[in-house]
Amino acid sequence: MLSNGSQNPEFLSQGAFVSRFHLEQKRTERSRRSFVLMLLESARLLKAGSVGETRETILAALSKSIRETDVKGWYKHDLVVGVIFTEIGTASRECVANALSSKITAALSLNLSAEQVSQVDLSFYVFPEDWDGDGGRDPNAYANLVPNGNPKKISLFLKRSLDIAGSLLALLVGSPVFIAIALAIKLTSKGPVLFRQQRVGQSGHRFTFLKFRSMYVSNDPAIHREFVTRLISGLADPEGKNVYKLTDDPRVTRVGRFLRKTSLDELPQFINALRGEMSLVGPRPPIPYEVECYEIWHRRRLLEVKPGLTGLWQVTGRSKTKFDDMVRLDLQYARSWSLWLDIKILWRTPRAVLMGDGAY
Repeated sequence: MLSNGSQNPEFLSQGAFVSRFHLEQKRTERSRRSFVLMLLESARLLKAGSVGETRETILAALSKSIRETDVKGWYKHDLVVGVIFTEIGTASRECVANALSSKITAALSLNLSAEQVSQVDLSFYVFPEDWDGDGGRDPNAYANLVPNGNPKKISLFLKRSLDIAGSLLALLVGSPVFIAIALAIKLTSKGPVLFRQQRVGQSGHRFTFLKFRSMYVSNDPAIHREFVTRLISGLADPEGKNVYKLTDDPRVTRVGRFLRKTSLDELPQFINALRGEMSLVGPRPPIPYEVECYEIWHRRRLLEVKPGLTGLWQVTGRSKTKFDDMVRLDLQYARSWSLWLDIKILWRTPRAVLMGDGAY
């Protein structure tokens, strides 16, 4: 596919270039071989029919300054040109970005005036992306990188509306159940009614995750951390079930076991959904130390959509699904998401909860 309106047949159209960019992202997540996306932006100089054919001069200068194996095209037509530099080696991100910036700026300076060069903005993004030491993504590093735009604005608005309406209805109708659970927790064990925990949401943003407390207070998280590490690494539990939830957890109270078996401990997450931190449907939000154990491709489940109270894996295999399969189901949901799919998952969730298969 060629770029519309450009006389340079070497530059991919916006759709073809963005598709190639996404392919390179998936490839580097598996291979761990880094690549750089360079974006050259100038609303004035890249517009079709610019004075003195400046646009063609810029495109020609870029073509001469990059390798034949690099991919070039329109990131945003008539506004932003992109170049994908593949196989960049093992040098640090800063060194690579600085070297490429110097090279491209020098090439432009040979063909454009100083005033024109000042009207060009260069930005560089190295993939796979950096995540901080606690397992979360840097929320600012790629804040302006939105290659696909947002083609589902209306659907996303409807999804948010469904989250608000559904959460309000659940909180109002379920208020007697909330009160009964709170009393049962208070009367049988010491500690607060609600359990609060930091979780990793969409794009690595942290939020306070709410559940009814099902464990004794001041418990040691090491047992769960060790279990999660083994699970994500692909090692089955001693019984060979390889389930996603820890079974026979000694930290869980008698009331807590019932709450977990029936998934009633999850009810306060309607508050998270009402706040916009979660959705009714989406991947389950992990604990930061879980994300530390992720393979690079696992992280994509945190980038595509908001975390949810229920999801495709809950109504498919629940806790008996292996971790890699759970991630694949989350990615499948993100790729095929629609409002109708959310409704179907919500419809199937009560049956999955009542069956209790895989719940602990």
